[in-house]
Amino acid sequence: MCQSPLHDFIKGLPKCEHHVHLEGCLTPELIFELAARNGIPLPTDPVYTSISTLSKRYEHFTSLDDFLHFYFEGMAVLRNEQDFADLAWSYFQKAHSDGVHHAEVFFDPQVHEDRGIPYETIVGGFSKGCQRAEKELGLSTRLILCFVRHLPVDSAKGVYDELVASKHFEAGVVHGLGWSSSEVGPPKDMFRDIYADAKVKGIPLTAHAGEEGDPTYISTALELGATRIDHGIRLVEDEELMKRVARQGTLLTVCPLSNVRLRCVKSVKEVPIRKFLEAGVKFSINSDDPAYFGGYILDNYCAVQEAFGLNVLEWRIIAENSVQESWIADERKAVLLERIEAHVKEYMHTLAA
Repeated sequence: MCQSPLHDFIKGLPKCEHHVHLEGCLTPELIFELAARNGIPLPTDPVYTSISTLSKRYEHFTSLDDFLHFYFEGMAVLRNEQDFADLAWSYFQKAHSDGVHHAEVFFDPQVHEDRGIPYETIVGGFSKGCQRAEKELGLSTRLILCFVRHLPVDSAKGVYDELVASKHFEAGVVHGLGWSSSEVGPPKDMFRDIYADAKVKGIPLTAHAGEEGDPTYISTALELGATRIDHGIRLVEDEELMKRVARQGTLLTVCPLSNVRLRCVKSVKEVPIRKFLEAGVKFSINSDDPAYFGGYILDNYCAVQEAFGLNVLEWRIIAENSVQESWIADERKAVLLERIEAHVKEYMHTLAA
């Protein structure tokens, strides 16, 4: 945790998380627990000898693809609806303790279906986790179906057809679509047809872009209908595009510790937090895959504070933008904005006392 005088303020600041993969919350402890529960043998790789050896390996990813190898390998322990529900619940408990009031979470059904897990099992389990978080923790939640770019478009189309047939969007079970996985390599617009159809249906769209890929990955995602950009740190390389993003109010879901672990930057100080603030670019701060990257959302907030020394007003701007660009009703936004206002007033009153 940061040693800043603002730490208590940052810890208590009401937060929205927009960029966290539920599968990325599968800790080594939970991998071993679910493997034992489901009678699943772990890989023979020596790093799976113990929880500590696996945790240690997570500290030394060489690239996005190196991380993705372990990310997809770990998912093999998820078999039953209760496994997915338990995974989601483990994340929401931690997020709540870090001050998260609203969470929009990704899940990757294609990868599970490739293992023979039915779509309904996946969505049913994660949805139960969301419902429990809303009931027991008072969070609002949104479930975002994420396509993966390393699998064929037909695979994504199959999942999309299941979403449409299930009417999960209309029922408020799944609230949006995104894409993730390997950024550089696959065609930038590989989900063009799916996004075009989803846009007509009024489904909110986001996309991982500008993490490893250059700014054209961001502009392509915007062209396809994304109203939010996940990561987006390389936006600073295109001044005109950055002005456009600021003008449109497009939210970037920045993940500082993830960027360091995947070697997109050498340190959090290289994440363009200050540049985005100065340019009027809206962004939220998120944990991405916290079980793999060594930090949940509060750890990311603290890392940003240590790197940039933001003041109360700047944190308030970040928090309010996070609320305003969340995929929730205006009534819920008003509640969260009031909580931020109350927290800031309480802190300022304490300083004046």
